[in-house]
Amino acid sequence: MHYPEPISRLMESYMRLPGIGEKTAARLAFYTVNMQEEDVTSFAKSLVSVKRDLHYCSICGNLTEQDPCEICSDKNRDQSVILVVEHAKDVISLEKMQEYRGLYHVLHGVLSPIEGTGPEDINIPQLIKRLQSEEVKEVILATNATAEGEATAMYLSRLIKPAGIKVSRLAHGLSVGSDIEYADEVTLLKAVEGRREM
Repeated sequence: MHYPEPISRLMESYMRLPGIGEKTAARLAFYTVNMQEEDVTSFAKSLVSVKRDLHYCSICGNLTEQDPCEICSDKNRDQSVILVVEHAKDVISLEKMQEYRGLYHVLHGVLSPIEGTGPEDINIPQLIKRLQSEEVKEVILATNATAEGEATAMYLSRLIKPAGIKVSRLAHGLSVGSDIEYADEVTLLKAVEGRREM
């Protein structure tokens, strides 16, 4: 038995999203059929709004409705520190802790020779341009602790250090509340390397 054409099209749309297979897409499609029409319309408007109303900040590359973004426009933030992240969603995560008061730079990916992603394919040239024109004293590299994230951090460090700018890296290791026996070797190694005096 085949799905009706509108359901099939909706399922295909859902399956374009990461992590959504055929069964989940079918469940979402049938859930959508049972939604109130005004809720479906509101959902559709939200999808269109995300594409129409958001763009990337011309300075840091973060998602924003205004250009420059709210963070780059805030003169009360520490203009001498830039924290480099892989994706815009990382900025939101870091802002939730309400402790960091510097600026950001979003790479929109990481270096990955296997996937053919080089320095010119992510937001590295714009970062270098910023470092030449702004009074930056420190760059904090906050790429993920993956092989690609580490390679990107190493590449950026080698690129930035000759300019006399301090380059630091977020600490890696055991998360709060975790047990040592369940941690993998790389996590344990990073925890030992990143130890600090008490």
